[in-house]
Amino acid sequence: MTGLETNFSGVDWVIVGCYLLGTVAVGLYVNRFISNMADYVVAGRAVRTWLAVASMTGSELGLVTVMFAAQKGFTGGFSAFHIAVVAGVVPLLVGFTGFIVVPLRRLGVMTIPQYYGLRFGQGIRVYGGILLAVAGILNMGMFLKAGAIFVTALTGLNDPMQVNLVMTALIILVLIYTTMGGMVSVIITDYLQFVVLSFGLLLACGLAVSELGWDNLVSTVEQIHGESGFNPTHEDGFGISYMAWMLLTAGLVSSTIWQTAVMRASSAESEEVVRNLYKWSSVGFLIRFLLPQFLGICALAYFMDIPEARSELLTPDGSIVGSSELTMSAFPHFLGQILPVGIIGIVGAGMLAAFMSTHDSYLLCWASVIVEDVIVPLRGGEMSTRSRLLLARLLIVLIGVFLLIWSLWYPLGQDLLDYMMISGAIYFTGALALLVLGIYWKRASRVGAYLALTAGGLAVFGLTPVQKAVGLEKIEAAHIGLCAAGAALVLMVVGSLLFPDKETTKQGEDDD
Repeated sequence: MTGLETNFSGVDWVIVGCYLLGTVAVGLYVNRFISNMADYVVAGRAVRTWLAVASMTGSELGLVTVMFAAQKGFTGGFSAFHIAVVAGVVPLLVGFTGFIVVPLRRLGVMTIPQYYGLRFGQGIRVYGGILLAVAGILNMGMFLKAGAIFVTALTGLNDPMQVNLVMTALIILVLIYTTMGGMVSVIITDYLQFVVLSFGLLLACGLAVSELGWDNLVSTVEQIHGESGFNPTHEDGFGISYMAWMLLTAGLVSSTIWQTAVMRASSAESEEVVRNLYKWSSVGFLIRFLLPQFLGICALAYFMDIPEARSELLTPDGSIVGSSELTMSAFPHFLGQILPVGIIGIVGAGMLAAFMSTHDSYLLCWASVIVEDVIVPLRGGEMSTRSRLLLARLLIVLIGVFLLIWSLWYPLGQDLLDYMMISGAIYFTGALALLVLGIYWKRASRVGAYLALTAGGLAVFGLTPVQKAVGLEKIEAAHIGLCAAGAALVLMVVGSLLFPDKETTKQGEDDD
């Protein structure tokens, strides 16, 4: 936003620099503990409850999460809190029931496509692995841009060219320490990052309420959003279909079907640790949405009293019209205004630590999926440990380069959360059918699995540039995502009934 100065100073740059250098040093140090792919991908499956909880929360509470949650609070008001509620309640239920994650841990799989191979055969494993990697990498596509917007807005580096330079510097830092340390470095540094980021968010909330006052927050949301700012079911707000989409995505998928969360379950020491991990992490899943959403509301109230900012963000009649990049930058601009020198450096370091935490988990995840679930099966399983580790590290670098190019090229055109959910749906709408029916319905077949995975590709029509290209702008992305999920479940059932696996048919005859 034009005309805004930040409190970020030289002292804060020193704080941020020292923290980032320390984090990279840890990644380089723990490289000595990596001896095989299990160590590299799931930390040897030796992670206990409290470290697992901190790691899960630290990874999922990334900078990109903070940015898209704050943006939803800014554009949706208090009604955005429904996303936080479902994000917390669903993992709690998973912890008590063990739904999906306990059977996966019992099987000892490192990746979800590995389960596909055990249940449906290696062809499904390869096909599912390709879809998972493609969707996951696209899902990461805006991470770098979100991180760069945060850094430049917080520090006052508002030149577009500086955004590009910051993206390049950030991805280089992440690549160095992820390629060297694997999941061991992720687990170790996630704990510290979880503590620093939690402190930063809580402090920012306290200062924001002290600066603005609760009554001002409520009145601003009422003025800008009206009833839809408090009632998520309102037709002018999120609506019932969007809430159902969030129940599926922010609730069920992000905790049980998204590969990075499943990797934490796979890293757990036992099934009991998996259950406890989800029970306690439910608090983190709730907070990772709730606190940033609240700070987004605070940013809205703060900038509505600044004429220059108000004119950039609102139409004359008072509705929000700023671009996705502009509304995303409101949160870090707000932090740069209210946090004092020194404190802003600590918060900035925590946010950047969270950025690195999320990137290392995701880069490691997608590279491991490509190696273990696509390349190795296609080679008949014949590949040495050394070759697998080398290839995984090479893929991490190549994915990082792609992410930088994608962040520079892709026109976002929608809220960051909506982009992430719909790009991820290319994978998880089909995966939902395969995991739920594959685990809990013995008649699920290979043909049904192929059809379900293919149906998930319909979700691509929820991306704004694709919608514009094919004339579907009037259809909400949430509707497209729900339709893709429904189509995958239906095709899984129909395909399994019409084309049962021979083993399943024989088993049914024996039971008779």
